[in-house]
Amino acid sequence: MKHILTVLLAALLAGCAGPDIQQYKTNTPQLDLTEYFTGVTDAWGMFQNRNGEVTKRFHVEIIGSQQQGQLTLDERFRYDDGTTQQRIWRLARDSNGQWRGTADDVKGEAQGSTAGNALRWQYTLLLPVDGATYEMQFDDWMFLIDRCTMLNRASMRKFGIEFGQVTLTFRRRACTP
Repeated sequence: MKHILTVLLAALLAGCAGPDIQQYKTNTPQLDLTEYFTGVTDAWGMFQNRNGEVTKRFHVEIIGSQQQGQLTLDERFRYDDGTTQQRIWRLARDSNGQWRGTADDVKGEAQGSTAGNALRWQYTLLLPVDGATYEMQFDDWMFLIDRCTMLNRASMRKFGIEFGQVTLTFRRRACTP
């Protein structure tokens, strides 16, 4: 019985790990976050609950700028219910080539890795819902499709349980593939 529990626990943990970012290292086009996000980028997205129901749609205008090795992303959200939100990310690459970032509604520091055309971005978002704030773990996977277009799929979890997914399409303004 003890062996069966060990095998089940190992399988459960392996299932939560997800793919290794390095499996995308030869994929092109190569993703350069600073190059992609400098300027104005639009994104269109939706949130789906764990049953797959779309519960919110949105548009984001992202204004990216760089200064002294820091990439700043000023994100302005407009949701389908008319509400708006702003998030300002401050991103920097560390000495190991990994990305680190902060935003006012992110607990601690976000961490990301790039390889080939992919970025894996992980963070804890402080999500306000009905007067309460929940700490939700996000696991974002972004894939550069061409020099103008990137797709993003994020899993949103709490206590290891998936509560929903966010899907986005990014498109750089004034860009031709």
